[in-house]
Amino acid sequence: MLKINNLHVSIEGKQIIKGLSLSINKGEVHALMGPNGSGKSTLSYVLSGKEGYEIEEGTIEYNGKNLLDLEVDERANAGLFLAFQYPMEIPGVQTSFFLKTAINSKRKFLGMPEIDALEFAKLIKSQAEDLGIGSEMLKRDLNVNYSGGEKKKQEILQMSILKPDMAILDETDSGLDIDALRIVSEGVNKLRSEQNSFLVITHYQRLLNYIKPDFVHIIADGRIVKSGDFSLALELEEKGYEDISKTA
Repeated sequence: MLKINNLHVSIEGKQIIKGLSLSINKGEVHALMGPNGSGKSTLSYVLSGKEGYEIEEGTIEYNGKNLLDLEVDERANAGLFLAFQYPMEIPGVQTSFFLKTAINSKRKFLGMPEIDALEFAKLIKSQAEDLGIGSEMLKRDLNVNYSGGEKKKQEILQMSILKPDMAILDETDSGLDIDALRIVSEGVNKLRSEQNSFLVITHYQRLLNYIKPDFVHIIADGRIVKSGDFSLALELEEKGYEDISKTA
């Protein structure tokens, strides 16, 4: 589904990713762990198409297409989803309106008619209840005056409605208390299937106690230095990044 080969990326003349390769197949959940400045978020931004990043070398293939040839909206409509570490606030845009616009954009891309009001109301009510999101939150401006947990829940709600083929979760556990972490993780786990894939980017092993990955990768200085199964996350928790990198 996603194949990254020998990727080199710089921003403002500074190289951040230095020869990263990673393959994610359909139905797999991969975790990418590493210290601050290792290139985790840079990778997520490059995959989503954020401007300002220079691809110096390497390729990214997504579902048989050159991902780097696709615009941001084309990537999203093709089934790529990024849950941001710090979701953007959009004053004046009601959350429910934003979600309806997002799903209709994807339906248009797929040649489907717009979702009707009743169908959308049923869909959003069902998905929101699963995440503990009340109707009042859906009437508020998108992410404006939301708590950290509410912002993350809104993004998981968006993901559950769009049902992406490939979801990238960038530091989804950042700023969440235990209850919010559990709710968000349950939302993610409900979406796991043999037809989609996840790349979970995190500093800490605690998120992976809830979202059990098939593979764990350690990134340091812009490249993956070690890969393994879930036991690698437990080893990292015990030894820390420095010791793991030395033994890689």
